[in-house]
Amino acid sequence: MLNALEVFTTVIVGVMVGVEFSVAFVINPILNALPEDSGQLGHAHGGRMLGAVMPVWYIGSLVLVAVWAIAGWHHHGTGLVVTAGALLILSVVMSILLLVPINNRNKMWTPDNRPADWKEQLNRWGRFHYVRVAVIIAAFALLVTALT
Repeated sequence: MLNALEVFTTVIVGVMVGVEFSVAFVINPILNALPEDSGQLGHAHGGRMLGAVMPVWYIGSLVLVAVWAIAGWHHHGTGLVVTAGALLILSVVMSILLLVPINNRNKMWTPDNRPADWKEQLNRWGRFHYVRVAVIIAAFALLVTALT
């Protein structure tokens, strides 16, 4: 049963990492290259869509890692799992303090109501997102290492 939990948790976290990596290195560059207001509208739509899903995914991943750490407390690799959990906690805190406030503004913007500094705010979100992606990649790598 523990093996199934380990694999399931690793897959869930891995897919989350893939989505966030894709946002940083595929979706945002595509949106930023679109003409006129299309990119900003795409960012707003993405903010609404992923803003509804990602909190559940981040917290769910953290809960799965915590259950893994508790269930496998006396097994090989538990320290790696606990460290991965700490990194996921860091990613949640970063999200709440740094990324969500910008996203909450962005998802309501239209070409008619966006602030003059909207591009700067999206760039700031992007920089924070790169750091968050690095943090969750490290957490994922620790989970994969704990499996071996």
